[in-house]
Amino acid sequence: VAVLVLYAPSQTHDPHVSSLSTFSQSFRTSLTDEVAQGLASANARVEASEAGSKAAAASMRGEVAVSVRQLEATLAERVGALEASLRAELDTAVAAARAGTRVMHIGAVGPDGKWTVDRLLEYGVETQHISMIDTATGHANICVAEDGENSIVLFSGANHKITTQMIGAALAEASPGDFLLMQNETLGQRFAAQTAHTLGLRVAYAAAPFDAEIVAQVLPDIDLLVLNEVEAEALEKTTGARIDALPIDDIIVTLGAEGCKWVSNKAKTVQSFPAYPVKAIDTTGAGDTFTGYLIAALDRKLSMPDAIALAMQAGALMVTRQGTADVIPDLKDIQDHGFDED
Repeated sequence: VAVLVLYAPSQTHDPHVSSLSTFSQSFRTSLTDEVAQGLASANARVEASEAGSKAAAASMRGEVAVSVRQLEATLAERVGALEASLRAELDTAVAAARAGTRVMHIGAVGPDGKWTVDRLLEYGVETQHISMIDTATGHANICVAEDGENSIVLFSGANHKITTQMIGAALAEASPGDFLLMQNETLGQRFAAQTAHTLGLRVAYAAAPFDAEIVAQVLPDIDLLVLNEVEAEALEKTTGARIDALPIDDIIVTLGAEGCKWVSNKAKTVQSFPAYPVKAIDTTGAGDTFTGYLIAALDRKLSMPDAIALAMQAGALMVTRQGTADVIPDLKDIQDHGFDED
């Protein structure tokens, strides 16, 4: 195994709905009800207008037709967006696989989450260490603003049922020099980091969703930390130490449209990397794409600067696409785009 990913193989929908198809139908029904209510209200207004004048009735019928088209368009748009967002939270493992390395996902899903495991297999990610348990699958609810920025609300579910036995069984198949990539949406992080370190793995930690106190607990066993500028400031406040004084060899601080910076505490250097200029459509999954590509590139023995450049190209291309795991670029996409020629 080259990269083990202890992440949440979660889905994006209401925790009380059991599957992708059921969820889509449930949401579609709710909006259909909205259309029906709008029609009933409009028809009542038309009937009232007909009692007045034919001109008023004709005008009202025109308004009804426009309202119906608007509601039906809303129905199609919302269902399409939600079905696409159901692929979220698989992004980092998928990105690492598309970046050309072997990836094994460690996690847990409920009976409603089998489709997420199937999708990971389709993406080329090994899934034998994703456990099926009797708890609702964890998931993320994603809202995307008109400027492409997103807000995410999490439901932990099966992600908080991952045991040390599950983690240990997966790590036992790794070899010294492999990567363990973790984030803060599952349990067992400290055990996983300590065990991986003992086994000679390189431990990378993407500190999202961010909790400074939890990050501080695993710092002694982390080789590479990836976090954004706000998270970096919070971590400095919690630990009382500057980023460049933390006991971690390498730290990547992402800066959004400004690029990122690499803090090498081993070399005592800080290097900045400007962002590639693109028009952002949807930032969902961009951070996970960056992280997956970064770890995969390092696993393929690229230097840190080259790995960061490749990861930033992947992230830049990702934000120009609408969606999550389904649209993560592969290496050929990046090559064909010609970033190095810009």
